[in-house]
Amino acid sequence: MPEPSPTPQRKRRGRLLRCGAAFAVLSAVAGYLVVQYVTGGTGGPGCKVVSGKGDGATYAFTPEQAVNAATITAVGTARDLPERAVTIALATALQESALRNIDYGDRDSVGLFQQRPSQGWGTPQQIMDPAYASVKFYEHLEKVPGYTRLPLTVAAQKVQRSGFPQAYAKHEPDATLLAAALTGRSGATLTCDGRPAATRAKGAHAVRAALARDFGRDVLEPAGAEVDDGKGRASSLEPSGTEAESGDGIVTLPVTTVVGDRRDAGARGWQLAHWAVANASELHIRSVSYAGREWVAGHTDSQWRPLDGKAPAGSDGEADSVRITTGR
Repeated sequence: MPEPSPTPQRKRRGRLLRCGAAFAVLSAVAGYLVVQYVTGGTGGPGCKVVSGKGDGATYAFTPEQAVNAATITAVGTARDLPERAVTIALATALQESALRNIDYGDRDSVGLFQQRPSQGWGTPQQIMDPAYASVKFYEHLEKVPGYTRLPLTVAAQKVQRSGFPQAYAKHEPDATLLAAALTGRSGATLTCDGRPAATRAKGAHAVRAALARDFGRDVLEPAGAEVDDGKGRASSLEPSGTEAESGDGIVTLPVTTVVGDRRDAGARGWQLAHWAVANASELHIRSVSYAGREWVAGHTDSQWRPLDGKAPAGSDGEADSVRITTGR
């Protein structure tokens, strides 16, 4: 006996169920995309560095990785270490943690470099501070005789004592690209989407506090950096009162040659400019300008463009200022 045909009411119920399921799927996808936008897309690449040699080499990475890479580099250059030291540090962190500040690892290993409290690297809280972890890595690296002339795997292994020393080698090309951009040797080569992270913007004073954290007060204070939060200029490195709550502001960093620095002013300027772009999502940085070029958050191509239609200035060490604008 054949089964009875579905009634119109059952058909409508089936269509409603199917439509409801489809709507739920679409809502989930839309929700994911919104979260990715609001959080700066930390789940996938939102930043890119390109080779300054014109050979087509590129490396895509996340805003979270960009912040950590910029910190590692800033700590290295603040110690006046060569670019090779920064490359070794970045390759090591890429292998150990994928440039993520994780609170877990093999045995008691934590942080960017998977350093172990039980082996004298510091307390877990200290090691989870990217600037502290970077300092400790460089302190050990500097004790390796002739580390700049050693293969990267050998130099990194003498610091890390890894069970897989050859694993560092595969990260050397990407670390080399990052180091060239983040030390400022290769200008206008690092960009990010700059989508704001899901944290409240704290304005220009937060940017300056982060600069002091990564580069050190002794590096920034001689530069005479100025902060304008819309209420007048200030020179304090610490945010205070309502100034800390302001989302809009401007940080101006004069760029000059520093006695004893192995780099020229142009490289110093591009390091600061690239640092700001790398931190754009976290610090809600809206634009960065230097040497006649400007990066603006939210552009799909995220390129450094000529500022106000002017031809880009040279990056051969001429004096300039890095201008960082914050706000949503």
